[in-house]
Amino acid sequence: MTSGEGEVEHRPMPRVSLGTISKEWVVLGCIGFGGPPTHIVLLRRMCVEERQWIEANEFEDAIATTNLLPGPASTQLAIYCAWRLRGAVGAVLGGVCFIVPGLVLILALSAVFLASHPPAWILGAAAGAGAAVPAVALNTSWRLVPASWKRMGTERAEQVRWVIYSLLGGAGAATIGPYLVLVLVACGVTEILIRRQSRPPLPGSARGFVPALVLHGAAVGGLGALALVALKVGALSYGGGFVIVPLMQHDAVTTYHWMTGAQFLNAVALGQITPGPVVHTVAVVGYAAGGVGGGLLAALIAFAPSFVFVLVGGRHFDQIRANRAVESFLTGAGPAVIGAIAGSAIPLGFALGHLWQISVLAGALAWLFVARRNVVSALLIAGAIGVVVALAGVPA
Repeated sequence: MTSGEGEVEHRPMPRVSLGTISKEWVVLGCIGFGGPPTHIVLLRRMCVEERQWIEANEFEDAIATTNLLPGPASTQLAIYCAWRLRGAVGAVLGGVCFIVPGLVLILALSAVFLASHPPAWILGAAAGAGAAVPAVALNTSWRLVPASWKRMGTERAEQVRWVIYSLLGGAGAATIGPYLVLVLVACGVTEILIRRQSRPPLPGSARGFVPALVLHGAAVGGLGALALVALKVGALSYGGGFVIVPLMQHDAVTTYHWMTGAQFLNAVALGQITPGPVVHTVAVVGYAAGGVGGGLLAALIAFAPSFVFVLVGGRHFDQIRANRAVESFLTGAGPAVIGAIAGSAIPLGFALGHLWQISVLAGALAWLFVARRNVVSALLIAGAIGVVVALAGVPA
């Protein structure tokens, strides 16, 4: 039902206790292995099917809207569901309970994997899982192609633009590193301008959409630089959690030297195999830059925009979806994001330091593209191979 101001009125929700929210969202954060698809399935089962807290059509609309927003969409969906049940307090509590379990685990693993002298089997596991990461990047980008291609449209000019945007994103991820965000924004704004010329704006929709642009602070060091990198991840990661890889890689490895290329591969792998948001990778980078405090700071800044988007914009989600400028921006930025994720496989591949890792990478490509198995299993198997290789005395 629609109100006089054009906002959708949802049916009253049962008053769910904060204790129930904290318990259920902690469980979700502990068992949410497998990334956004798993998170969405678990949230829908709990909120729509079992508890009937939220209507099915509203849940589907929330999925669509959070995918229009920058940042980790499944995290925003978890925050939104808690917001619908208990308002701002519920949103903050639910979001924190969803994020914290994976954050604690990944910081503990960071201390092990980034230690000065970790055991040989740890090095092997890290090298093996890291070798599969370029394959994961390619697989992630490939899975995003169909929806983005369909979204762009069926006209020849639209399809040509999709190819151009994706090539620009790929080239940007492979070459210009920290300035990749400028490419993503440029593609989105270009699509806004093209579509605005071809059709008039919808009455009642927002007149324009200007994405937040976080500039790269090359002259800033220490925690200031870490804060900027984390903010860029949280506010500009359009198209899913894995886009944080090309957004962070150059900063973490080349610009600020917080970690080596091999260690960054480990960070990406840890973000994939731990429960909760894939964006937890930023905590590993933060740990490398400033220990536990750096990891917590990076996570706080990276996830803060998601809370703001829901707390400020939750009641306007229907209007966000109806905003043609937002839709146009994401239509243009989406292919660039896909290209950037695929392009990140190039520097990730060059970060491999041992010949045996090439074989693991080839096996991971076959596992993901030919056998069509999931990412977590690919990383775990690759890590196990690395352990065997290290225990056999092969350098890892």
